[in-house]
Amino acid sequence: MGARALDPRLDHAPAGFLSVADDGVVTAASATLAEMLGYAPGALEGKRVDAILTTGARLFWQTHVFPMVRMQGGAEEVFLVLRAADGGEVAVLANAVRREREGGWASDCVVMRVRERRRFEEELLRARKEADRARAQVEEHAEELRAANEQLEQTALEMELQQEQLREQAVELEAQADHLKALNDALQERTDEADRQRAVAEEANRAKSAFLAVMSHELRTPLNAIGGYVQLMEMGIHGPVTEAQREALGRVERSQKHLLRLINDVLNLARIESGRVEYVLEPVDLAALMADVTPMVEPQIAAKGLALEVSVSPGSVARADREKVQQVVINLLSNALKFTPAGGRVRVAAGREGDAVCLAVSDTGIGIPREKQASVFDPFVQVDMSRTRSSEGSGLGLAISRDLARGMGGDLTLESAEGAGSTFTLTLPAERAG
Repeated sequence: MGARALDPRLDHAPAGFLSVADDGVVTAASATLAEMLGYAPGALEGKRVDAILTTGARLFWQTHVFPMVRMQGGAEEVFLVLRAADGGEVAVLANAVRREREGGWASDCVVMRVRERRRFEEELLRARKEADRARAQVEEHAEELRAANEQLEQTALEMELQQEQLREQAVELEAQADHLKALNDALQERTDEADRQRAVAEEANRAKSAFLAVMSHELRTPLNAIGGYVQLMEMGIHGPVTEAQREALGRVERSQKHLLRLINDVLNLARIESGRVEYVLEPVDLAALMADVTPMVEPQIAAKGLALEVSVSPGSVARADREKVQQVVINLLSNALKFTPAGGRVRVAAGREGDAVCLAVSDTGIGIPREKQASVFDPFVQVDMSRTRSSEGSGLGLAISRDLARGMGGDLTLESAEGAGSTFTLTLPAERAG
């Protein structure tokens, strides 16, 4: 909303006039107000209202006046202290009304100067504080006198009962000691039992991870053999191949690769859970990393008709394991491609934020319902678990990615809304200068 012309009569009115847009920009100011603050006519238009408010008035405007005008449509007799062009202060009373104008909303304010009110209010406040302080002192002295009197009255009785109380306390302390000993014994038994159960759980988890690792390794060997035999048959090593047979072999090869990816995900998860993943931390330039990763996903992006935007700020260098970071980024891009319909957009933005480097992968896909966002990083969980889901996968990509991010001292977080796309943000420690 730009500056607007004022009725010339407002420039000669005894009260100043000010119109402020919702973004805080002054769109109109009368000559009376400009003169009141020591500005030339028209000099206030285009400035932010913060420029003519003192620090306290600015805070009061933001937390009370503007919210009240937005909710109630106006405010009356609001006391503000304005800042003049020479840095001086001008006390005013303001009445404000909220109006819709030219497709936007503005707060129109009539401002009247108040010369003595501030001084009177300060004196009144000072006198009130002195009165409150004096009243508090009187009440404090009275309370002390009452307490002293009660203490004197009770001293005699306390002296008589003190000996009996000491005997009763000795008996009670002995009983409490026995009770505490019993509680300590029970707590020790529970602690021992918890340790035994934790050891059993840890052993079971290690056994599970070892089983998954062994089974994944054993399954990969025949799957690789299947892939090799399919390629040999497609090459015609065992005789001519018809078009129908070639199509069938293609389906077998795609299924073999899909199953191999699932087994690799399970194997990676088992390695992470068993603590057998090693991290080689070094400076990782995210701009160079994205230059290597982008060609890997461009064929899938082109095949699906998507747009890919990459924006990496200069100096985006993380302290991380480059191979692990590349794996996480590819997982995030694959996830975005999987759930973004044709014609959509995938955007990668990276930059430094304080002591961290953040890389965000955003898409215009289907989004994730709020009630399912807490579980997307759990193993074997996918957003669409129906029988008719269009995406393939084991549901391990995000779980592995977050574990890798945390293993490098970072994290992986999600922001999403159903039908409005998702943004996964990888946060890593920044490489220190030198």
